[in-house]
Amino acid sequence: MAISIGIATKDREQIGEHLSRLLADTYSLYLKTHSFHWNITGPHFNSLHTMFETQYNELWLAADEVAERIRALDVFAPGSYSQFGKLTAIREEPGVPDWKDMVGQLVEGHEMAAHTSRQAIKVADSAGDEGTVDMVTGRLKEHEKTAWMLRSLLK
Repeated sequence: MAISIGIATKDREQIGEHLSRLLADTYSLYLKTHSFHWNITGPHFNSLHTMFETQYNELWLAADEVAERIRALDVFAPGSYSQFGKLTAIREEPGVPDWKDMVGQLVEGHEMAAHTSRQAIKVADSAGDEGTVDMVTGRLKEHEKTAWMLRSLLK
């Protein structure tokens, strides 16, 4: 059955491309945050271990929300490491940095995801896709808040 939700095919595909970048950023940030949760050491172990767990759980749920929005637009969602690697703006961390670098990298990651969110909002708004604008605005606020909280640890 053909989709008829009031958004043209070309617009849905373009929105899907931007949401796919957001999904890749979200999933990449999830992986990095989870890795840091496992590997954190030092004087702030307990607080950062707990904070990172809260953050990766939130990102896990967010990835599902973004992917399901892509599918609601009748676009296929990326779902492999190679696809995410091509789409994400989040840099991979191959090692185990100290706690300050972990926090700094997560600040960078959330800020990059905020940039990606803003681009997706612009594209969705120009197509009259209020559902995507609403969802991504929530994601944007979450990334900005998390970046602020992490950044505060470094002052």
